[in-house]
Amino acid sequence: MELANSTASSSDARWRTRLIIGLLLAVWMVLSGRLVMLQFIDSEQLRKLAERQRTIREVVPARPGEIVDRDGRVLAETIRVSSIYVVPNRIDDGWEIAQQLADSLKIDRDALFERLAVHPERQFQWVKRRLTDEEVVRVRELDLPVGSWGFRDEYLRQYPQGSLAAQVLGTRDIDGLGRGGIESSFDRTLRGDDGYRELECDARGRVIDINARTDRPPRHGQSVMLTIDSILQLYAERAMDESFEKWKPKSCAAAVMDAKTGELLALASRPTFDPNQPGNAPPDAWTNRLLADMYEPGSTFKPFIVAWALKHDVIQREEIFNCENGVYRMGRRMLKDFRPHGNLNVVDILVKSSNIGMAKIGERLGNPRLHEAAVTFGFGAKTGIELPGEVSGRLLPLKKWTSYSTGSIPMGQEIAVTPIQLLAAYGALSNGGQLVTPHVVRRDEASPRNEPAIFTSQAVSPEIAEWVRIHALREVVKRGTGKKSDLAGFRVFGKTGTSQKLDPVTGGYSHDRHVNSFVCGAPAEDPRVLVIVVVDEPHGGPGEHLGGIVAAPIAADILHKALLHLGVTPDGTTLQSAEKVSDDTIIE
Repeated sequence: MELANSTASSSDARWRTRLIIGLLLAVWMVLSGRLVMLQFIDSEQLRKLAERQRTIREVVPARPGEIVDRDGRVLAETIRVSSIYVVPNRIDDGWEIAQQLADSLKIDRDALFERLAVHPERQFQWVKRRLTDEEVVRVRELDLPVGSWGFRDEYLRQYPQGSLAAQVLGTRDIDGLGRGGIESSFDRTLRGDDGYRELECDARGRVIDINARTDRPPRHGQSVMLTIDSILQLYAERAMDESFEKWKPKSCAAAVMDAKTGELLALASRPTFDPNQPGNAPPDAWTNRLLADMYEPGSTFKPFIVAWALKHDVIQREEIFNCENGVYRMGRRMLKDFRPHGNLNVVDILVKSSNIGMAKIGERLGNPRLHEAAVTFGFGAKTGIELPGEVSGRLLPLKKWTSYSTGSIPMGQEIAVTPIQLLAAYGALSNGGQLVTPHVVRRDEASPRNEPAIFTSQAVSPEIAEWVRIHALREVVKRGTGKKSDLAGFRVFGKTGTSQKLDPVTGGYSHDRHVNSFVCGAPAEDPRVLVIVVVDEPHGGPGEHLGGIVAAPIAADILHKALLHLGVTPDGTTLQSAEKVSDDTIIE
């Protein structure tokens, strides 16, 4: 019995020994296989992984280019500043660090601590970006754990002229992306391309070497030169400030354009903002009213219909029209003039802004040719200016026009335009009948004073354009609705507009909500400068809210300053630079 038990025990021991040996052999084979795999199969992958773990690719940001005016004055520039970060996975006492940094940087300590506590495993966390010099000094005086924080150089966009041309320039956000204006439309040109460099780190993440062979230097952004003249921009913005103060409008805008080239010398819009502090800007201050606001042009549209009627020989220059003493039935519609008129020639229809006279011209043209006139002068389409946010206005398809349209279109109703569209169309009347594309970016910096215009179409003949400008629009200023815009010594031409806005409640035209506008230029025989002023819903000021009262004096003031600044004499010649009238304000 004892022998049998001893034999069984010996057999169990041998079985356990074999099992252990077998398991050890299996483990050895697995480990050997794994070692072979690591050594020969996965070695390259592991080598790359090790390199990634000890190598950090650091972005080297590109410096955005400057935006300058036509004379090289800086409107937007970039400076280098410090931003502070922390390394959460190297922080033992997050509350202590959060308290010290928050007190020095004037930020919320609870919010900072929460950011550190939520992601304690992170190796990077911004604390505050774009520090002032004083903030950098205060942080350096703190007793913070070595390796738990640091500074990183970044770029800060600045606008040295403050709010000047704010809607034209736009801004760059905290990550360096353009938002609005030139900053947005020329973002790729201005921003450039970031570079990078590779840093070798030890096991604790500390930089021990910079691998210069893998560096890619940044390609810094290019500068953009505008057609804007900062002096004229300042004049236009001051005029808008005065208009805002006097008339208490919903908004107002003004533009100055070189009549020969289509270069925009000034674009001012109110309300506005300071691009250095975009967070303080009210929502409506971002809108460039010249490109984004649509309104019925009213009487400022009438010269184009007269020019088109002359082109198609449906009226004669000296022809007389019976304006029915201010009341005219046109089919089912009763038309009225602001003041009654009897017989008027074509010039006086524009001088006195007779709606009845224009309606009779519209009847002769008919809807197809009226629609063709609007399209040919650029209405219903974007001008192509190099700024974001431009709208096309509103021009209904011809098939949606009715018999009402025949009378409404010639007086500037049933169509909505933008101020920049209207200014461009007046450019055609100033440029031998050729429609010019307005632009705000210089295309030929090598010869900045001889930049060619971009003509898109021949709207009317040079003779018709000249006749409308000199014989009709000049008379509007001399003895018509634009008398408040006449300038001593200069032959100014122009046209007023007072358009009623639609009442959202009744669906009809409002009796107390208007858009007042005026477009003018000089000298009439050979125009050098065009100006448009639009005032939306004026409520203050003395007298009636009419284009000739509200907008014309403002436009005339801007026009006069522009002519003097550009050295244009009353006879149309241009003074040399040394002879020009000096400006009362110099922008550095």
